Amino acid sequence: MSDPRHYQIAVLLGLLAYGMAALDFEVEPLQAAATLTAVLLIQAALDAWMGQPFEWRSALISGLSLCLLCRTREVGWCLAAALVAIGGKFFLRYQGRHLFNPTNLALMVLLLISEDQVWVSPGQWGNAALLALLLACLAGLVLSRAGRWDIALGFLAFWTLLLVGRSWWLHEPMTIPLHRLQNGALLLFAFFMISDPKTTPDSRVGRLVFAGLVALGGWWWQFLQYGTHGSIWALAVLAPMVPLLNVLFPGPAYRWPARPPSQRLISS
Repeated sequence: MSDPRHYQIAVLLGLLAYGMAALDFEVEPLQAAATLTAVLLIQAALDAWMGQPFEWRSALISGLSLCLLCRTREVGWCLAAALVAIGGKFFLRYQGRHLFNPTNLALMVLLLISEDQVWVSPGQWGNAALLALLLACLAGLVLSRAGRWDIALGFLAFWTLLLVGRSWWLHEPMTIPLHRLQNGALLLFAFFMISDPKTTPDSRVGRLVFAGLVALGGWWWQFLQYGTHGSIWALAVLAPMVPLLNVLFPGPAYRWPARPPSQRLISS
């Protein structure tokens, strides 16, 4: 499987199907269908407008991630999330790259404007499902060619140290930080959001610095400011720092694997 996005799509699709069928996720089939249809249609329309091939893989990953994390009772908010996620890739750009992870941008914008009509769900995973999710994510890092395992594991390491350090300082039992780590949304964030190859720093040093900053920012927001979804807010706020980190710690820009010539769009 030459394109790592194929594996990501398979994992996310399996998680969504399993969550809806067995774990009673708060995702209505109509909402999931509307979200996935919308991201693909918006991506197709904007690709056609830009005169470039239809990039359905990234759009589908964004749609599946929204289905897993974004919760609302109104289909209209699902369509708004799709519009923000895909539109942000085309209109919020710097030096030819989009600044924000599409799912992260959509969650941030909708949480700001929806007046409690949209929320982020960590998911009711259960221990067995969490273990399966972790194994699937780790296998994806091994099998994929995206080369972003360092930022995913780096973020989890920094986040774990911060949680354990806080509990140690407060003389809390270690069961508390361990329980906080048993979170499906945390694993989805680490392996499918902060590790997005197109919105992370180019060099390994830059990626590890960025992972540490996001972990620290999320920890500060969640445990010192008593906010919610600290890592999601931290990633959104710190994403514009990636171009600066690329200057401080230069490295080769990531490119998705090229498609075989037979699959490329031949321009006239």
